[in-house]
Amino acid sequence: MEGQNMKKERRVVVAVDESEESMYALSWCLRNLISQDTKSTLVLLYVKPPPPVYSPLDAAGYLFSNDVIAAMDKYGCEMVSSVMERADAVCRDFGIDIKVEKKVGTGEAKDVICGTVDKLGADILVMGSHGYGFLKRALLGSVSDHCAKNVKCPVVVVKRPKN
Repeated sequence: MEGQNMKKERRVVVAVDESEESMYALSWCLRNLISQDTKSTLVLLYVKPPPPVYSPLDAAGYLFSNDVIAAMDKYGCEMVSSVMERADAVCRDFGIDIKVEKKVGTGEAKDVICGTVDKLGADILVMGSHGYGFLKRALLGSVSDHCAKNVKCPVVVVKRPKN
């Protein structure tokens, strides 16, 4: 009966970013999907925006400084560290002993999230909702809508309650 006691390990991917909505979604996931009696791997996925295409000249005709480009790259790395530290703090607050992996992708968030979820063979994707209205969602697009339609696993979109 050894096989009955073994539970399948689940891979739960949580898309995290700088927003409170994503940290709320991570908290929701830890509270509702991850528990001590399940074997789960939590994958924290952060997507950096695609790097801008640099022209040797900016719009005013001045050369871009290597210092400016280096500062932008440094800021991107600091943002990744900041988001992952916040996510670590949320995980520690729950005191659940699970395996946590951190992944960082670069590109359009919707494409990177879908590709990573499929590549990892995730069992579930958890995302926060920014709660944009119809017009803003129509103009900007909705990453969660795109992912819900294009990944092969279930997607949970967590909406943060208004305080």
